[in-house]
Amino acid sequence: MSRQLATSLGLAALLLLGCWWALRLVHGGPVGPGFWLLVLVLVAVAWLALDRLSAEPVTARIVPVLFGAWLLFLWEVVVAGFDVPRVLLPAPSAIGRTIANSLGLLRADFVQTFVRAVVPGWVMGCGAGFVVALLIDRSPFLQRGLLPIGNLVSALPIIGVAPIMVMWFGFDWQSKAAVVVIMTFFPMLVNTIAGLAQTSAIERDLMHSYAASYWQTLLALRLPAAMPFIFNALKINATLALIGALVAEFFGTPIVGMGFRISTEVGRMNLDLVWATIAVAALAGSLSYGLLALIERMVTFWHPSYRRRR
Repeated sequence: MSRQLATSLGLAALLLLGCWWALRLVHGGPVGPGFWLLVLVLVAVAWLALDRLSAEPVTARIVPVLFGAWLLFLWEVVVAGFDVPRVLLPAPSAIGRTIANSLGLLRADFVQTFVRAVVPGWVMGCGAGFVVALLIDRSPFLQRGLLPIGNLVSALPIIGVAPIMVMWFGFDWQSKAAVVVIMTFFPMLVNTIAGLAQTSAIERDLMHSYAASYWQTLLALRLPAAMPFIFNALKINATLALIGALVAEFFGTPIVGMGFRISTEVGRMNLDLVWATIAVAALAGSLSYGLLALIERMVTFWHPSYRRRR
């Protein structure tokens, strides 16, 4: 173990001890100026510790997790220290207790929104955008007709489209999936077209000199070059799909779903459950994005952005 790494781990241990002591103080009763001075010292120690840990290859990967935990700690301390009303902003500990006490309800909402609406809509929207991009690339005249239509569809306000989809496809998951398809189609279309145009004329001429057909050139040269753009669209759509499904559930859904839960519990002033649902949605979106980023790294390992700096 290097001396710098040992120092970084020592600072992290000191920070952990300080955070534990600060949480005991803030939950033990009213706090004074000395407590906030302690918090400022902990902020400085956290900055130094995370900066040192991010410079070490062994610990750099856990820095995002530590930074997220640090933000949760500050959230908890500020809410408890200033006695913020729960209807305005509940503490992370209160949200965690609500999640633990409502696992069955949150699980049913997650299945209805994410599994039944987001995933099918994301697959269909991305797949349709990809296929249409190939059609446009194969027949350039379609670009003049289909791109403006795709741009028009992407510009439609979701709060106007969602009620129409509910009227067309009913109150179940199909209408939410339709909204997701509309939201994810255009980003995939535009990014795929841009990716397919990345190969140079010299590379295409080389494939032509080998008597490669259009499809052979597409599969061997142009699609691999377009993969960074395609994965960029997939990652963008992973978050757009979840947002679209949540908003669509505000306009009609069975008595289950994350969007339905948020709209209903806000009316009841049950903000703990609202934030618990938001936390589950944020975690699902973050994990989806991270999984796609991991797959992208495996598929596009050759890309210059992944090369190690010497």
